[in-house]
Amino acid sequence: MKRRQVSTGNSRGVRPPKAPIEEVGLVDEVEGRVRDGVLITPLHTPRAGWAEAAQRLAAEDDQGLLLGHVATRFEDDEWQW
Repeated sequence: MKRRQVSTGNSRGVRPPKAPIEEVGLVDEVEGRVRDGVLITPLHTPRAGWAEAAQRLAAEDDQGLLLGHVATRFEDDEWQW
């Protein structure tokens, strides 16, 4: 996509079209890197929502196990009950 730079105060910027912005999920904040050009990616908060998910899991299941007991190869092949 070919775009022209625009002046924004003392800086310059590029305004991408709406469709690619929506396709990659860019919102208010983005992260920019310079590597063989400029790379702009959505700013994601690591582990966003994990605390809430853990609280929901704890409320739903007193053991907190997602898969239940999963047998290992050792248990299947070598262990005798």
